[in-house]
Amino acid sequence: MDELFDSLISPVTAAEATAAGPVLRTSRLLIRPLEATDAASFHRLINDWEICRKLPDAPFPYPAALAGDWIAAAALDRMAGKAEQFAVVDAASGVLIGCAGLRLSKDKKTADLGYWLGRAFWRQGFGMEVALRLTSWAFATLSVLKITATVAADNEGSVAVLNRAGFVPAGKGSQEFQSRPGAKLPVRHFTLTRDTQLPASPATPSVLLVVACALIDAQGRILLARRPEGKKLAGLWEFPGGKMHAGETPEAALARELNEELGIEVLPKHLAPFVFASHAYESFHLLMPVFLCRKWHGVPKPREGQALAWVAPDRLVEYPMPPADRPLIPMLRDFL
Repeated sequence: MDELFDSLISPVTAAEATAAGPVLRTSRLLIRPLEATDAASFHRLINDWEICRKLPDAPFPYPAALAGDWIAAAALDRMAGKAEQFAVVDAASGVLIGCAGLRLSKDKKTADLGYWLGRAFWRQGFGMEVALRLTSWAFATLSVLKITATVAADNEGSVAVLNRAGFVPAGKGSQEFQSRPGAKLPVRHFTLTRDTQLPASPATPSVLLVVACALIDAQGRILLARRPEGKKLAGLWEFPGGKMHAGETPEAALARELNEELGIEVLPKHLAPFVFASHAYESFHLLMPVFLCRKWHGVPKPREGQALAWVAPDRLVEYPMPPADRPLIPMLRDFL
């Protein structure tokens, strides 16, 4: 699954994050904001009983005017921070093949995934590409902690996609479908979190040794880096650092990692041992010596697609972190 995921991901660049909304890419698809000019193609694809009967909010026949109204509503929802809706387009031909989106809860901590594809594009792996791309982007970019999905009980294709994308069953229920008024139909619920987003690699060692650093500036703030899209636990904030290479000392490894990640030069003698973290993840145990550093050469800049933030010690709790990093917060806050 890791190899499949990596082949599908193409991180969003600054140029692609347009005013209309982000533009996402996979190996075969362009997932972009919906446009008014998509209405005719949108209607031609969705006005199909086999599609509408599986979508709770889709009447059948699907009125042509409703396509334009839905696209306009999607733009308003994005501006209001309620949802992120996208056109799914074949990257090679530019042809619209479906739609996908995430509807956000009021607290922005949960998003509900939904998508549909024109019948001609079923059973070609496009649904899997869409699900992986949107969930990866959401965890890395939005503040969501959980993604949910609800599908008609007889929609075996979508159930298979969700299972392969790492979603886990979360129960059964019933829901009204506009295409079949007057009755509630059985549905299946699924959830996905960062921890279940991607299976762990079977090659992961039983004990993983990494080093991390709390860079402290003249104002006493600490530098945090947000894990970029495409990495496990994407979207969480952590202290810069990384894995040790064979034969490296912790100080040498950390100096190398800080240069690779942030473009700064740190002398090992300026790294002060502070504490260590020990945390058991599902498939490996992480051991992480943590150092303090107040002196370096250069200005920290993100060199690996990560976001950076200088954070006052008493505000560290506001930044969601991996389980191994969270216990360090009170120690740093009390020390500084």
